Amino acid sequence: MQPILQVKLLSKSFGERRAVSALSFGLKQGQTLGLIGPNGAGKSTTVSMLCGLLRPDSGEVLLHGVAMGQGNSAVKRQIGLVPQELALFEDLSARENLKIFGALYGLRGSALRNRCDEVLALVNLGDRARDLIGTYSGGMKRRLNIAAALLHDPQLLILDEPTVGVDPHSRNAIFESLETLKKQGHSLIYTSHYMEEVERLADHIVVIDHGQVIADESPAALYLRLPARAALHVDLQQAITHDTLRLLETRPGVTHVVSAAQSLDIALRETDDALLVLEWLVAQGCRPLYFATAKARLEDVFLALTGRTLRD
Repeated sequence: MQPILQVKLLSKSFGERRAVSALSFGLKQGQTLGLIGPNGAGKSTTVSMLCGLLRPDSGEVLLHGVAMGQGNSAVKRQIGLVPQELALFEDLSARENLKIFGALYGLRGSALRNRCDEVLALVNLGDRARDLIGTYSGGMKRRLNIAAALLHDPQLLILDEPTVGVDPHSRNAIFESLETLKKQGHSLIYTSHYMEEVERLADHIVVIDHGQVIADESPAALYLRLPARAALHVDLQQAITHDTLRLLETRPGVTHVVSAAQSLDIALRETDDALLVLEWLVAQGCRPLYFATAKARLEDVFLALTGRTLRD
């Protein structure tokens, strides 16, 4: 299946600073791609070029095989952009806002009214359609921002940090709307600093750093890059002996052990290794009072790939 979107060797500089360098990746129909990277990695510049808002120095963006040009409005109309900054008129109602945006896409009459109803229902704002945006919470404004980007029924929806500053209830409502879109066959690109959001929504992830792709894989493939993909915490009735601790560190599946007083934090290659380690500890006379297991998270992979040094 040909990708709906192809990004080929995209590069962009601002003066002496190279923001994006030979960036390449693709997106299939119906796929949700998580685009993540540290601050200053080039995500916003990339999104601007994907939408045709910023001209690349070199490389190209293809939508269904057709190159994205600065003046190619036919291609651009197949893309919906949810910008990080809210783009709404606060002194108008939600429906009035949508009518303005719909008119810009050439929607008129009953087609516009029906489409406003559809997108408002999708983001759970149908009952607040007549209320002024100035009375909306931050989360409601974010949801209406998404509705505005969907008015022209784009084939590709690009969301740039769509949950910044929203409460947990609105965040979950946004997720549910996006999951509905995915079930309907829409293709999505989702950028966020919240790894748990990308982990929930994306079935493919592109990690960029210093303007370059450093990973382009499914979540499952990314987790395989970690030497430890699971963890086991154990509280013991009494402290483990030095000799037993040394033996534990050599057990199959164990990659690292941290011992403190009467507790153990054990890094494991796989979640299934936890039961074998617990059984071994009991056989050594180390009686657990409490234990808990955990899987590797996307944040663990992200930090392993990009480093743990704080960035501006």
